[in-house]
Amino acid sequence: MSNIPHAFQNGKAFIAFITCGDPDLETTAAAVLAAQENGADLIELGIPFSDPTAEGPVIQSANLRALNGGVTTDKIFAFVKELRKTVHIPLVFMTCANVVFSYGSQRFLQACADMGIDGLILPDLPFEEKEEFLPDCRKYGIDLISLIAPTSQERIAMIAREAEGFLYIVSSLGVTGTRKEIKTDLDSILNAVRQNTALPCAIGFGISTPEQARQMTAVSDGVIVGSAIIKLLAQYGKEAPSYIGAYVKSMKDAINCN
Repeated sequence: MSNIPHAFQNGKAFIAFITCGDPDLETTAAAVLAAQENGADLIELGIPFSDPTAEGPVIQSANLRALNGGVTTDKIFAFVKELRKTVHIPLVFMTCANVVFSYGSQRFLQACADMGIDGLILPDLPFEEKEEFLPDCRKYGIDLISLIAPTSQERIAMIAREAEGFLYIVSSLGVTGTRKEIKTDLDSILNAVRQNTALPCAIGFGISTPEQARQMTAVSDGVIVGSAIIKLLAQYGKEAPSYIGAYVKSMKDAINCN
């Protein structure tokens, strides 16, 4: 069993997404530590790839910066193994299915287990094809985290019943990125989910402000923020971790009000 449940044990969870290697792995380490020190409950580490599914221009650019800087899956694995000496909160990888498949899913997941990764998110993996990776995930104790989107509709119950770790609720149609407002009927989605699982639900896509975080955690167990953090990395580069720490604190303070 992974450590993901611990992220939801102390009230509403704040989950930060950070692309590994943007602008370099040293900055990634400092950003992760700053997020942890300021209240992040779980970190999604992005393994960059050249054709990112569901990612908007902000995270696409982060992927390209990291790849152009020479980051590789093996370098990220070595980096995370070292990172685990100081990071105690749950860590999950987010990447595309082809990164895992081309590396060798069993080899990839064994490496994840060895370095203390708790879960795996593959946004381009259809629910109906998850058996491609699920047996190896279970063999090595890695939760294969499912996404539920506004278009999931009649599939929500099925996805929820078979979910592991936590459920990633996609707030809006389209790709990742900050949004001024979120208009999706999340109440009905979350009601359907909760009729079928006791797993925690965290909402992602489009959340960037403390007020949005407060609104989303009024109906869910946590929020996931990526693009707003990546924008700080793009703006401040190696100096970004201190800004990320302050941002995470502002978001965590907001959701603690619920």
